[in-house]
Amino acid sequence: MAKKLLVAGMAAVMAMSVAACGSDKNDDNNSSTTEKATTPSTESASTTDGASATETPKDKVTFSMFLGVSGEKDVNTNETTIGKVLEDQTGVNFKLEHLVGDLNTKIGTMIAGDKYPDVMVPDAAIEEVMKANAFIPLDDLIEQYGPNIKRVYGPYFERMKSDYGGHIYFLPYSAQVGEVTSDPNINQGAFWVQRRVLKEAGYPVIKTMDQYTKLIEDFVAKHPDEDLTGTLTLTNDWRFFATSNVPMHLDGFPNDGNVEVNIDTLDAKTYAGSDSEKRWLQTLNTLNAKGLFDKSSFVDNYDQYIAKLSSKKVVGFFDYGWQIGTATAALKDAARKDPSQDDYVYYPLAVTWDGTKDQYQDPPGWTSNRGIGITKSAKDPARIIQYWDNMLKEENQVLINWGIKGETYEVNDQGRFYRTQEQIDKIDQTFKEKYGFVTYDWDFPQYNSTSTFADGNARSVGFQPEVFEMSLTEGDKTILGKYGIKTYSDIFDKPEDRPWFPAWSIPKEQGSAQQLWETKKDDLLKKYYAKLALAKPEDFEGIWADYKKEFDKLDTAGYEKWYKEQLQKLVAIAKAK
Repeated sequence: MAKKLLVAGMAAVMAMSVAACGSDKNDDNNSSTTEKATTPSTESASTTDGASATETPKDKVTFSMFLGVSGEKDVNTNETTIGKVLEDQTGVNFKLEHLVGDLNTKIGTMIAGDKYPDVMVPDAAIEEVMKANAFIPLDDLIEQYGPNIKRVYGPYFERMKSDYGGHIYFLPYSAQVGEVTSDPNINQGAFWVQRRVLKEAGYPVIKTMDQYTKLIEDFVAKHPDEDLTGTLTLTNDWRFFATSNVPMHLDGFPNDGNVEVNIDTLDAKTYAGSDSEKRWLQTLNTLNAKGLFDKSSFVDNYDQYIAKLSSKKVVGFFDYGWQIGTATAALKDAARKDPSQDDYVYYPLAVTWDGTKDQYQDPPGWTSNRGIGITKSAKDPARIIQYWDNMLKEENQVLINWGIKGETYEVNDQGRFYRTQEQIDKIDQTFKEKYGFVTYDWDFPQYNSTSTFADGNARSVGFQPEVFEMSLTEGDKTILGKYGIKTYSDIFDKPEDRPWFPAWSIPKEQGSAQQLWETKKDDLLKKYYAKLALAKPEDFEGIWADYKKEFDKLDTAGYEKWYKEQLQKLVAIAKAK
């Protein structure tokens, strides 16, 4: 899977929220409310490719919106600076509700009652929502009200059409616009380690798993009184992939999901049940036997995991930058205020089994099996689609990502966006939440993080070279200097072109053999991973044999054959273009 990830992941990265300016009293999560605007809205700002589809409505309306991820704050979008500007333009506010508890249970309850919020971002449960016919088709709404949706998502419309009737039922999280820019930070996968560990070891070059685990083991041994956790993993709910994806990356492949794709032959081989998976679990088993692995990894929820990463007690771990953003932002904010805290900021490493080519960084991709949709319970779908279309105007993409000129960014004589040191210092996690940068960082329709605006400026603030350089602390400059690099991504190999990327986003029909394979495989992983990681070393081989015996009953050959066929189709489409 992946979230936000993506891109990052991902990317990224990417994890944030809000507060500040007017609220709605609607407590019914399945209805919208409307009130007369106290101040008439101004006409929507014009877009670079045409006028707004309609005049701005004079009535204010609040729509309910459910997001199938936990760990973020429930807010009204108009309580943020950005959300208030968008409300002034459109009259629309969204009341956001994030997941509490189990995603499948929450979605199942909605389906059983056939009652939904106006808008949903069901994340990994999107197939269940589609199967229940909970989303309405968007084709006609886009045609009537979505000139900017067509401009941004138009090149992908054929890939957005669902097997359920051939319609577009949701908008994927983002689409590439303009030139592709690279991320100087790491919002995708990496093995992370506290900077103090590298400093104490003399800034060694760490490229293999053996080097990485020895680095952690040596540091913990030298600090017996600090009650340190050598490493941990994330296994909570749908985020289990943060543990199960690791063999793929150690083998030198990007995050294509359940398969490693040969770029020349398009052969798609699963790594579940492979020697690489066994080696990864044996590594965790060895670390556990040495007291270096947090056994709670298999019971902690996401919030507990983030709290541990923020505690300064975890020496190293694997995860995607976008998924740990809350923890890393807190550590970086602390380091900006007190440079001595820089030791606890995490540094990314490109670790593979043999220390050769890595592919942690994502190539440009298109995620078509996650997104935001309007449900059949929505009272006014046209207002919602108009809001999304208005968001996709270039000036509003600038607003959502950069903020307001003079407040959160400036423009130099060459038209380049930048931030002053004062602005960089004030825009910490708390500010991002209040301003709305967190609220609008992922789930709403938007330009992809690697996009550029028509004037050449980067869509993502952190991708703008002028901002990255200004944002570096003395601690950043020191460690980058020690490794002779200018950006954190410089130590990672460049991503190879993969027209299908990511393979995990290729849609699978509900109840299909491919989906059944993934469900059974995931069940086996969740049944055996904890046993294998926490077993006595002498019991490992026997448990692995039991796991393999069950895994080998799955039709893995059929799954891999289907995947290769889908990849061949996508590559053919790319070549035709």
